[in-house]
Amino acid sequence: MKSKTKSYKVSIIGAGGWGTALAMTLNDNGHKIKIWTYEKHVAKEINDKHTNSTFLSGVVIPEKVEATSNLKDLSDSELIVLAIPTPHIRGVLKSLTITNIKNKLVLNVAKGIEKKTLMRVSEIVTDVLNTKPQNYIILTGPSHAEEVSRKQPTAVVAACEDIANAKEIQSIFMTNYFRIYTTDDVTGCEIGGSLKNVIAIAAGIIDGLNLGDNTKAALITRGLAEITRLGVAIGANAMTFSGLSGLGDLFVTCNSKLSRNRYVGEQIGLGKNIETIQKNMEMVAEGISTTESAYFLAKKHRVELPIIEQMYNILFKRKKPLKAIQDLMTRQSKREWWW
Repeated sequence: MKSKTKSYKVSIIGAGGWGTALAMTLNDNGHKIKIWTYEKHVAKEINDKHTNSTFLSGVVIPEKVEATSNLKDLSDSELIVLAIPTPHIRGVLKSLTITNIKNKLVLNVAKGIEKKTLMRVSEIVTDVLNTKPQNYIILTGPSHAEEVSRKQPTAVVAACEDIANAKEIQSIFMTNYFRIYTTDDVTGCEIGGSLKNVIAIAAGIIDGLNLGDNTKAALITRGLAEITRLGVAIGANAMTFSGLSGLGDLFVTCNSKLSRNRYVGEQIGLGKNIETIQKNMEMVAEGISTTESAYFLAKKHRVELPIIEQMYNILFKRKKPLKAIQDLMTRQSKREWWW
């Protein structure tokens, strides 16, 4: 399917699996793609061999996709795509020298909350670039890079305060294998995409402990209730969490063998410590740092998040997973409130 809009000069900041997969999708729609990576050897491999064995092995990257490790090469960008882990976004944005950047569309595909500031990516972007909130879009939903790069049917959602800009992103990215819906609930999409990674680590712990389907079903259901509760407290639309950026993303991340966050939890359930797990991973599992941010964000807004609190205790206070589960199961009985 060809693009329904003009051909854009798109700069993708981050050559991880997702950034690479999106470069391939945009190329299918006739856009000019330049992908930036911190790792010089990754840029060289993309340019010379048209592969990315470090972050997305087993696929051939179109020859027209150009890679660089120099941020100055992105100066003529018309659309900026942020595809790097949340902790690095502020630093990279400060280093950009893109002409008239504050008036350009910035699309984020990262899922996390900044530590200490507790800012969502939309808030980081407007803080650093002084852009209008209407120029920020988030693309999120159940979308493993491995599957998108192989053109397996995927549906996601683009969220922007200005629905016209969300529709523009829809037109730029949408193909016959990559379907995009639109919404104006940026807050809901950011909270859903971020916190589902925390619940996915918990799901992995359940897998590692071999506790079964009942336990995981309870976790996903009550985890979604906690995500919704915090989102609504911040100003999100509760219905957003029943959609692709909420339930959809939560389901796939909690159950898929491709999920890095679920993998982290599984390793914890098998008895490994978090430092060893992270040391042996090439890519970042955003749920680890998001757990800490979500814990303090909940405190700030006085929202009760029992599962996320226990995940914070497991990851940062060395609490035993079985003890955390026992404490969750023996909490005071209550009526089932959704948020």
